Amino acid sequence: MTSATTNNVHTFDRKLLARMTGALGDNKTISKLCSDLGHVFAEFLPDIFQNETGLDIEIAYAGFDTGLKSELIANLGNGVALCDTTLRNWCPDFVISCDSPVIITLMEILLGAPANTIEEPKPRSLSNIELDVATMIFEKVADVLKSAVTVAGSFEPVVGRPYNASQRPAPDPDVVDVYAACINVTMGLGPVLSTFSIIVPQQTLLKTAVVFPKGVGQGRKAKGAWGEQLEQQVRRSTVSLEARIKLQSLTLDSISRLQPGDVIPFQDAKDVRVEINANGRDLYICEFGRSGTKYTVRIKDTHGSESDILHHLMS
Repeated sequence: MTSATTNNVHTFDRKLLARMTGALGDNKTISKLCSDLGHVFAEFLPDIFQNETGLDIEIAYAGFDTGLKSELIANLGNGVALCDTTLRNWCPDFVISCDSPVIITLMEILLGAPANTIEEPKPRSLSNIELDVATMIFEKVADVLKSAVTVAGSFEPVVGRPYNASQRPAPDPDVVDVYAACINVTMGLGPVLSTFSIIVPQQTLLKTAVVFPKGVGQGRKAKGAWGEQLEQQVRRSTVSLEARIKLQSLTLDSISRLQPGDVIPFQDAKDVRVEINANGRDLYICEFGRSGTKYTVRIKDTHGSESDILHHLMS
């Protein structure tokens, strides 16, 4: 008869393993690296924004957080936009985030809203057009970051399409989460004080030599050019339109008896009035028609000026 023996299997301490393999640093080292990067942003980003938008945007380092990457991103909440970013020879996968209020405010000001009439927006998910605009903010942050880290080769950051935090897929359970640092930087614009953050694996950060770049901002666009680019970005954004046509009134009894093949006449006997809307906002008054094999609508009137319609679509 053979006696069974039980082998005690002890799991290797995860933090100890990460520290031994260079994937987890001590607080003092991480603090110094995050502070150095934060102060590079504080030094150069205000100048870039001033030259390209004509706006005084205050930038200041606001500390750092450490933990598992997925937890740091989750702690940012749902009122932020996220952007998956790559910088070859430095980090293949880091995340830039930005609070939604400053994106909303920046867009309103650059499209003509007087700064003294803007109230601080509440954090919320951004519309597709606002996410288009957020791309430019993330690109400026990524450009300064690239200038502040030593990277072999002249590679540029690859900035992904921004998305709302609520749209981020759940972490893949088969992929090991990594220890990361979240570098926080405040961005002040008028009455709004928001934060953008860079969430980067500590393994990358610990190999980084931070330098204050020389000549950052040289070759910048002329003042006002960024505002024009922003407006063009908005105008190129795709918007889904919906048409609404009023039908003749029917009794509840008649409606309940409708069957496939039954016909309901339009309310208008001649020129059929059509209301066109997008994002729940009425934009145009049209008439129903046909061109060749396609049904169409012809615009007869608008709900406001071109500027009014743009602001309706972005709100």
